[in-house]
Amino acid sequence: MSLTELDILVVDDARFSAAVVNRTLATAGYTRIRHANSAHDALGQLAEQPADLVVADWLMPGMDGLELTRRIRQSDEANNRYTYVLLLTAREGVEALQQAFDQGVDDFVSKSAMTEQLQHRVMAADRIIQRHNRVQTDYQRMLAFNRQLKRQALVDPLTGFGNRQDGLRALSNTLKQSEKRGGAACLILLRLENYQAQQQDRGQKVLQQGVLAFSRRLRQAVRPMDHLCRLEPDLFALITWQPHLSHCDPSGFRRLYENLNHRAYQTAAGFLSLQVSMALTASAGTSQAEQMFEQAGGELTQSVEEKRIVSVTSNA
Repeated sequence: MSLTELDILVVDDARFSAAVVNRTLATAGYTRIRHANSAHDALGQLAEQPADLVVADWLMPGMDGLELTRRIRQSDEANNRYTYVLLLTAREGVEALQQAFDQGVDDFVSKSAMTEQLQHRVMAADRIIQRHNRVQTDYQRMLAFNRQLKRQALVDPLTGFGNRQDGLRALSNTLKQSEKRGGAACLILLRLENYQAQQQDRGQKVLQQGVLAFSRRLRQAVRPMDHLCRLEPDLFALITWQPHLSHCDPSGFRRLYENLNHRAYQTAAGFLSLQVSMALTASAGTSQAEQMFEQAGGELTQSVEEKRIVSVTSNA
């Protein structure tokens, strides 16, 4: 950050003092200098446009520099940023220094030595701000990287099922197996209907308990080699290999449908009823996994309306 890039807000109700500060900073080469004539004015300006450095008088009517600093720190915490605060004061001694630092002030300059010290203190602040900005940039990159890793993770933390990426991989592998060894890849999508309404009515915690109970019942009802995924909060997938395409028929999964729909799920707040729609599609191995997910997803509405498993064959 060059001198001209440092955004400075000067807060002082005394025109003469503010003029001295402005002149000192301008002489040092700083050009982005704003002025506020009160702490309330400063907070309003910072809300519209944050500053890198706030140079404020300690004693001001209405709200002093220490309270201004406390409010700035609250705002910085809420907005994940950092504002360097330098106070100007006529107070001297260790006690004043300790009081200022306890309130989150980064530095302060005695008004009696302002013309000699202010420029050097601001230049030191500039270096600290630059280092902080680099750290903040690295931190944001780390957060973005962690979010990317989370998206790439293959396991849903609540149910232990795979996520969508894992489901696509599993279905692709099953399709390859069917193409090489015969048989068919069968995909069944299961959607918990009225998910948002249930969440608003029963609360997120209760609904999560219901989803967990649903996932356990689903796991117990399928074969150990079948693959289960949670694609979205309300959308699940069952991926299974069958010895022949004709075995991928809704009648073969009717007991699963009834098991999931006809008994409520126990939670700490009582029993929770979940309506589950199911759509099935299958392929002998030449279809694409993404295509099969789209085909089955398009049939879920019909499953809700007709209260049955709906089937669409992807490939004969």
